[in-house]
Amino acid sequence: MRLGALIVVPLAIAAALTAWSVTAAHRGTAPGGFSDSSARESRTLTGPHATSRRRDAIRRAHLRLEEPILSAADAFPDDAHATVECRFLTRPAEGTSAKFDCILASGNVIKVKYGRNPEIHAETAATRLLARLGYATDRMAIVDRVRCYGCPRFPFATMQLLQFVGLDSLLEPHGYDAGYTEFALVSIEHRFPAPAIETDTMKGWGWFELKDSGADRAEVDALRLLAVFLAHWDNKSENQRLVCLDRQLRTTDDVCRNPLLMVQDLGSTFGPAKVNLGTWTTLPLWRDARSCLVSMRDLPFHGGTFPDAHISEAGRRQLLTGLDALSTGEIRHLFDGAGFPIFQSTTDDNRDLDAWTSAFQSRVDAIRAAGPCP
Repeated sequence: MRLGALIVVPLAIAAALTAWSVTAAHRGTAPGGFSDSSARESRTLTGPHATSRRRDAIRRAHLRLEEPILSAADAFPDDAHATVECRFLTRPAEGTSAKFDCILASGNVIKVKYGRNPEIHAETAATRLLARLGYATDRMAIVDRVRCYGCPRFPFATMQLLQFVGLDSLLEPHGYDAGYTEFALVSIEHRFPAPAIETDTMKGWGWFELKDSGADRAEVDALRLLAVFLAHWDNKSENQRLVCLDRQLRTTDDVCRNPLLMVQDLGSTFGPAKVNLGTWTTLPLWRDARSCLVSMRDLPFHGGTFPDAHISEAGRRQLLTGLDALSTGEIRHLFDGAGFPIFQSTTDDNRDLDAWTSAFQSRVDAIRAAGPCP
């Protein structure tokens, strides 16, 4: 075989594989009604005082919603059998989990996570728990099927490949318009409806910044303790979000009067090995229960942005009151609705739910037994 053929054949195979992965799995035209106008909002602070304005917003920020958006019933919806249709949005692949953005007929953008990924189940359960306790969260649900018009067969890997070779513009804004790809047992995320407050160099907030919070000490400590309860070890700043609840802001120069801190990515929870019953069951809640000291130093990233902290008695009681309000049935529904038995398919479903429910209640008991805090 000639040298030219030795070069051309692999290139042709690579080109064919790339073309195959970029195209959709099935032929079919998207129905009408998918708007092109939806976009994620953010308020990027600029100028010499951007950093100080961001710090001021964090200092003034609420930690919980005055009126929770979700009721107790809405926090655990039964939407497992829904089928969602959407249209692909070509956006850069970020992070490590397989996901893509998609636009609904309503114009709202959702994030779809797919594949056998424990983050799908962890994030669904954790965000619903936070919503139940009155915190702002992105709305998560696991659905039977998503039909994505314009989606490549492997959207996340395809975007990674195109970014790597500098061909990001190869796909149209909505991908391959003459076809669709379906994804089974995926999570969909509806973004919390408030613009993020960012600077050119900083997105989100780190847990160490809570030391400057002007919120009530009980609110701060309850949130810290909840993060430890869940083992939220992947807590880099980008996994929290600073948002503005003001209804009307004309420009980014306007001061946000109602800033709020929220956690936006809880996929690395219930572990620390992400949805690992054995490790979550045995993971100590307290570094020192007598002094109510919490720490994440023994977790991955040595605690990340989360510094050791002493929890106040008021903070311990606030979280305990919220968790105690959950019935055994609600806790089971929390794990069942998040698909924990589906992911951990090597165990019997009922036994699995019983074990997760028992582990949850044991960690609540550990909060109860520690009091009173100094």
